[in-house]
Amino acid sequence: MLTGFAQAARTPDLRKKLLFTLGIIALFRFGSALPAPGISASAVRYCSGLEASRGPAANVFAVINLFSGNSLLHVTVFALGIMPYITASIIVQLLTQVIPRLQALKDEGRAGQAKITQYTRYLTVGLAVMVSVGYVALARSGSLFPGTDCSATNHPLIPHPSPLTIATMMFTMVSGTAVIMWMGELVTDRGIGNGMSVMIFTSVIAVIPGEFGQIYLVKGLRLTLMTLTVVVALVGFVVFMEQAQRRIRVQYARRQPGVTSTYIPVKVNQAGVVPVIFASSLLYLPQLAAPLLGAGRLQGWVDRYLTPSVTVYPVYYLAFFGLIIAFAYFYTSITFNPVEVADNMKQYGGFVPGLRPGRPTAGYLGYVLTRLTAAGSVYLAAIAMFPLVALAKLGVSSQVQFSGVSLLIMVGVGLDTVKQIESQLRQHNYAGFLR
Repeated sequence: MLTGFAQAARTPDLRKKLLFTLGIIALFRFGSALPAPGISASAVRYCSGLEASRGPAANVFAVINLFSGNSLLHVTVFALGIMPYITASIIVQLLTQVIPRLQALKDEGRAGQAKITQYTRYLTVGLAVMVSVGYVALARSGSLFPGTDCSATNHPLIPHPSPLTIATMMFTMVSGTAVIMWMGELVTDRGIGNGMSVMIFTSVIAVIPGEFGQIYLVKGLRLTLMTLTVVVALVGFVVFMEQAQRRIRVQYARRQPGVTSTYIPVKVNQAGVVPVIFASSLLYLPQLAAPLLGAGRLQGWVDRYLTPSVTVYPVYYLAFFGLIIAFAYFYTSITFNPVEVADNMKQYGGFVPGLRPGRPTAGYLGYVLTRLTAAGSVYLAAIAMFPLVALAKLGVSSQVQFSGVSLLIMVGVGLDTVKQIESQLRQHNYAGFLR
């Protein structure tokens, strides 16, 4: 990987793309550290410090905070992060399967995809407005850091909550999400890798060095090394599983001279990180709604059953496990259609050896996909939950926000970016037949 980056730095075209991507990342991190207007920076530092000592599990905004690189709990310009865009993208992708108009746009090619992208942007802004309303309301009332002594009168986050200040804060945060979306598209067009994935990767990776430093200060060198060993072992296992695939051999009756049989790669984790994100988002909604509704009974029920707790009520983990498996099957079914793949193979004269084209091939592909998804969904659920349990057993869960979501994002985005760099290096270094 390091050799690939070194070769890319020596290639002028790739060097420009790398420098452009790094510049966007630097701008993104600057906005993630810039306090929002109307916020008391000293009160935010005090209250976020108390929240950090209670552990990430206590924070109802844990999912959004993960994708904002800790910007959410520091009430910055980019506090909402990229989460509204992720949610909007998943919703539009799901709606494409059930709304004929969106399905027709998807089949139109680039023009239709551009229209779907525009709808995703509109939905992103709408979701950002909704999240900002609840977020600013919690910050104004002092409920953003529950369980601490921070309130609307004691260490207020918004010292002067006038209507103009509240409106300015909301406008700034929604605009911040739009700017992040724009920067991600710039990276996709002019940089290296998928822009939105790079933004998420940057947010996740930005907090890890500080967390290990906190472990070293609180727990000492021995426990820091043990935690680092667990994380490295998990990363190695995830890399192995993310690269694992079942190759279904395909032959073509009307193939060109010199072309041999090929294969269809079906990954063990065909759904990627989307089921984990969806399950996390669904479980955090009751934690978000309870403080806003002001229902003490509902808040007590949510705190008892829908917060991570292995020793008392493991309902959260059981629900998390089941939702990940369900979403893995659901998302795989809409992203890989065996009937469509079999029809495309039949159209180009392809067939699986030993099977007739058409329905028998589609049935075989569906059978293979179902078995792989069974293993892939259990793997996803185990990886999503194991860091939470392992770090809790090591006694460092209050210092580390490392989770299965962040692990899958780091590995997936890292592998995709390296593959893209390698493919572009092959194009630049290809010598051809004649010299």
